[in-house]
Amino acid sequence: MDCSEAIATISANSSSPSLSNSPTSSSSPPLTPAPVILSPCAACKILRRRCADKCVLAPYFPPTEPAKFTIAHRVFGASNIIKFLQELPESQRADAVSSMVYEASARIRDPVYGCAGAICQLQKQVNELQAQLAKAQAEVVNMQCQQANLMALIYMEMAQSPQQSSEQSIDDFITTPQSYQSNPCFLDESNLGTMWEPLWT
Repeated sequence: MDCSEAIATISANSSSPSLSNSPTSSSSPPLTPAPVILSPCAACKILRRRCADKCVLAPYFPPTEPAKFTIAHRVFGASNIIKFLQELPESQRADAVSSMVYEASARIRDPVYGCAGAICQLQKQVNELQAQLAKAQAEVVNMQCQQANLMALIYMEMAQSPQQSSEQSIDDFITTPQSYQSNPCFLDESNLGTMWEPLWT
């Protein structure tokens, strides 16, 4: 039994270096992923606070557009913007941010009327363009009516022209018979006898 134990010990010692030299044991420890450094959003950068992972303002105010948050913050304030966004579902937040930025820009340009002044101006332009369009459409209809009347007159004159030419020839014959009598092809009783006299002599 002692010999067998000694042989087992020798075989275990001889196999241990092979395990230590295996590539799995000699491989380096697994590499940890490099930490992703996220720059704070424009809102947190302007407010000088730490931008959390689930910052409400980060998706809508990226760090490349600081003026966007500056304009909205000047009119509404950061707390009101966060409150508005938290009360809305995520599908409507982007549109809400665009509306707030537009309204804030209009309020800065026109402190009295704000976006209402811009809307009234645009509505005035729409009304003026609609009036010009209605006027142009009325002119087109008037020109079409004039063209239709002109074509009707032309057709009427073309239809009456043969009758007028025949009636005019009859009127000319009645009013000026001398022109027809002077024609050598026109015969009457006075010159009929003179034409037949040489035939009887």
